[in-house]
Amino acid sequence: MAEQAGSHEEWLKQLAEESKRKQESFMNGIAEKLRRPRMTAAPEHPFRGAPDFWQDFEWSLEERMDRFEGNFKAAGGHVARLADMDAAKQFIAVKADELSAKYVIRQNQPELNELGLEEALQHTGATVRVWNSDADENWKARAAESDFGVVIADYAAAYTGSVTVLSSKDKGRSVSLLPTVLFVLIPLDRLKTRLGEILRNFDAAGREQLPAGIHFISGPSRSADIENDLTIGVHGPGVVYALLIG
Repeated sequence: MAEQAGSHEEWLKQLAEESKRKQESFMNGIAEKLRRPRMTAAPEHPFRGAPDFWQDFEWSLEERMDRFEGNFKAAGGHVARLADMDAAKQFIAVKADELSAKYVIRQNQPELNELGLEEALQHTGATVRVWNSDADENWKARAAESDFGVVIADYAAAYTGSVTVLSSKDKGRSVSLLPTVLFVLIPLDRLKTRLGEILRNFDAAGREQLPAGIHFISGPSRSADIENDLTIGVHGPGVVYALLIG
């Protein structure tokens, strides 16, 4: 038995050496075709993260609004600039009337609780449901059947034209993922220039304080998985409104 174990180990050693020789030959062949010496040591990386000039880069508020709007629209989204939360409420009510929305679901957030969306939509006949307000309700099913989803952005980045929405027990991700039309309310003090400004907050909070989900939304759902045929609304809302508030 000892002799068999020794021969087996020797055989594995020979296989490993043969594999290394093949790797060397393969890498040397690539270097030869590229007509340059082969690198055998890892390159030095004296810097980590974004360079200082990018860390200091920042647009004015008007520029952030313009850039965000252009980038979000380029991805197929819609943008409206509104004076205050009351204007946002009226905007959603008008859309509910135009699109004959029957069911609306929103996050259970203080800003949205104070919005008065339920009263504003009474004349449209739409029913407004508040995420996780009833422990016995199947909230994923309610979100899936909703015509509108209403959320408030935690952050937005002008350079990438993206909105960041965090999830929690009162901010279920289904509210932004399952309805047909999504409305994202973005207070202007949450509109940043760079995505790095947003990510820095998560680093500072620490791993244990990270939310259950961090979702970056850049317009409506887009998929080209089948025959490279672009389809809108397969994996999420087909229509997304970003409402810049303030």
